[in-house]
Amino acid sequence: MSLQLGDCVLVLDEDLSGVVKHIEGHLVSIETEDGFLLDFPKEALVKNKPTSFKKDIFSHASFSAVVSEKEQFKKRKLSKIKAKERFQPTMEVDLHINQLVKSTKGMTKHEMLTLQLDTAKRQLEFAMNKRIQKVVFIHGVGEGVLKLELEYLFGRYDNIKFYDANYQKYGLGATEVYIYQNVKPS
Repeated sequence: MSLQLGDCVLVLDEDLSGVVKHIEGHLVSIETEDGFLLDFPKEALVKNKPTSFKKDIFSHASFSAVVSEKEQFKKRKLSKIKAKERFQPTMEVDLHINQLVKSTKGMTKHEMLTLQLDTAKRQLEFAMNKRIQKVVFIHGVGEGVLKLELEYLFGRYDNIKFYDANYQKYGLGATEVYIYQNVKPS
């Protein structure tokens, strides 16, 4: 690298800079910003671009534009999910008997209840296999027999908890089941 008198240089491995004042063979004398004259070998010096070079790149107008652009508050765009939708169950199972069969003609109450419970058990197993976390079983209000039998069925599982579903949506006629996904066998 060729250095000339008046070049701005940086010193390698040290936090020093200065202007070349004298060159003698491989030894270069520089004057630091504090006014000291120091000697360094040519290999320890690197040319530094003058400050006017930096001003050319970052003109005052463009620099202030960059700063003002970075300081401006930008609203992050997030996909908006309403609170109601966020907490909605992912699967609903309607256990009303008229939803399960075309006609109840010739069926006893016991057969209807057994069909409803089998459907509930099958849908619960399906949800567990498909890793669905929330299921709402709509059983209706009635005399409360189906609800009681469902609670007994759900109580046999260790990896679920159940509670009354959203009252505003279902009234008293539904039970929500939450299925824990990562349960370790005991």
